[in-house]
Amino acid sequence: MKSLPDSSASHGVTFTVADFIEAGRERLELEVAVGGEGLQRTIGEPVMNRPGLALTGFWENFAWRRLQLFGNAEMAYLGSIDNETRIARFIELVKHKAHIFVYTDGHRPSQDIRDAAKKAKVALLLTKLETRVFAREATFILERLAAPRTSIYGTMVEVCGLGVLFEGDPGLGKSETALGLIKRGSAVVADDLTCVRKDVATNYIFGSASESTAGYMEIRGIGIMHVPSVFGINAVRGEKRLQLVITFKRLQDIRGEVDRIGQTRRTREILGVQIPNIIIPVSEGRDLVNLVETAAQQQKLILAGYDPVMELSERLHRRAGAKKAGKKKGKGND
Repeated sequence: MKSLPDSSASHGVTFTVADFIEAGRERLELEVAVGGEGLQRTIGEPVMNRPGLALTGFWENFAWRRLQLFGNAEMAYLGSIDNETRIARFIELVKHKAHIFVYTDGHRPSQDIRDAAKKAKVALLLTKLETRVFAREATFILERLAAPRTSIYGTMVEVCGLGVLFEGDPGLGKSETALGLIKRGSAVVADDLTCVRKDVATNYIFGSASESTAGYMEIRGIGIMHVPSVFGINAVRGEKRLQLVITFKRLQDIRGEVDRIGQTRRTREILGVQIPNIIIPVSEGRDLVNLVETAAQQQKLILAGYDPVMELSERLHRRAGAKKAGKKKGKGND
């Protein structure tokens, strides 16, 4: 499988405060109180920290790479101390490398805190959301931003509810096969270039199209086609878990290598995750649409715990055992 070069593929993506604000614009209701150069700072760990202990002067294991949340508890404590001490505690946070602060529940920092933040070139963000709601929504966005990702040359389609990626040399019919599947009720995820990301929590791989090409396909002889305009919105999926990779290869290139029984379980490693892989020989007259659809249905059975190869093997063993037992019984009667 040919992947586009991407240095962040296996270790996650580096992103800034500005990237986080843009990604969470609708869900997080963020307002920038102090930005400037602070918006270009990198978020080192895609999680949040409640700096309650740090505000009291305890710095051991302080998680400075994370977003620092100031909710009701933190603001109540800061309200219990005098203004000079309050500013000093904030400056201490900055000295210990904290550089991204989010005030939740509609709280707003004082002008003295804003001035200190501007001087230190750190970011102060505000939201009306409750701390627990913000933490939940922000965690989801941070994980997506930091997820290991890469791009793969291939077409991805949802077939029988399964995310299937077609790979192979140009001209083998990947897009045409996807088109035939769409006409039979499947949905395209991405054509020609598939963006994939790894969900670290589940170790699942998800595929999607790039923002610029989502919903479009290129068919030789027809040209660029907008799939939802032709087949309806149900013919497109925004993102889908990748559960099967199908490799198209010319029959003459793999003669003698085709596993006719299906006993060998191939996998393709993508971002450190092993994805089931099937090789389908391509030759004139082969119905690739039918073969791919059948392969997806077969894979669903395997994922559900039914292995036809093992079932047939056990059946043949039982039959051979029964014949052997019958012969022994017949000799005994003689």
